[in-house]
Amino acid sequence: MSRMPSLNSPFLLGFDEIERALERVTRAPTDGYPPYNIERIAKAGNQAETLRITLAVAGFTRDQLEVTVEEGQLVIRGRQQDDKERLYLHRGIAARQFQRVFLLADGMQVFAADLTNGLLSVDLIRPEPEKAVKKIDIVLKE
Repeated sequence: MSRMPSLNSPFLLGFDEIERALERVTRAPTDGYPPYNIERIAKAGNQAETLRITLAVAGFTRDQLEVTVEEGQLVIRGRQQDDKERLYLHRGIAARQFQRVFLLADGMQVFAADLTNGLLSVDLIRPEPEKAVKKIDIVLKE
């Protein structure tokens, strides 16, 4: 059985990229590590809308974390290496790797990232789009 596109209205022109984005999101792994929050930061004055993603990354140093924007996606990676010189009597904290991917809407920009007390916060802004009306001239063809 073929899948029926969800955005198949004749009035939705050029929205095929949104449909591909929805498919990517539904196929993304959901292992739950590391846990994260997403919050909306209230506007102050003429400041753009801000969203903050906070990940619990206790045990990771700044050098073991990487925040990138790749093809319209915010990608956050963490890589830890086992310390071969330590001799553990009990090992309950594993050296882990992770990758979290957040799909970004058009116009979203990564504003800042900081690591404080084991929490990595990434701030995103969405500048207000310019409201413009563009008149299209109609050409008479004979």
